[in-house]
Amino acid sequence: MVSIEEIDQQVVEAPLSKEEAKGQFVRKKEHRAKLVEFESRIQGREGVLTGDAKDSYNPLKHTFAGGCYVREIFMPVGQLLVTKIHKKKHPFFLMSGEMSILTEDGVQRIQAPYNGITHPGTKRIIYTHTDCVLVTVHATDKTDVESVEEEVIAKDFNDPEITEYDIQLLTGGSLT
Repeated sequence: MVSIEEIDQQVVEAPLSKEEAKGQFVRKKEHRAKLVEFESRIQGREGVLTGDAKDSYNPLKHTFAGGCYVREIFMPVGQLLVTKIHKKKHPFFLMSGEMSILTEDGVQRIQAPYNGITHPGTKRIIYTHTDCVLVTVHATDKTDVESVEEEVIAKDFNDPEITEYDIQLLTGGSLT
């Protein structure tokens, strides 16, 4: 797996050409379309959890502290789930367990302890190989779960905050 530091270094030392950036953008859009299609095909199948059903089945712990919302989720072994669409960049931590995550870069199998960064527009398919505890941390001034979710979760990939992030990726960070 490539680290954020390695990606940042590549951006400085060997930036992508416009054609390479467009190619990555197209792959991202294709991946998103396939995720949405997959989610609609599997919804309602036994043992598969998506959206709000995932949250009601998996125990959640909510903590607010110092301008942060901390969300801890327990996911039992053998669960296939599709996450919501994230609007904001934030860290995540696999505190215990082992899972496979399907991203636009392929399947990544991770084992605790593990930490990573979620970027705007991220939607994942996860399979838990063992019982897992995952923690996400979101910077916010909100103090109730519903308001935080409105701030950090997108209803679809057309959310303005996600498309703004995509434009920045495509143009190398410039909006001109």
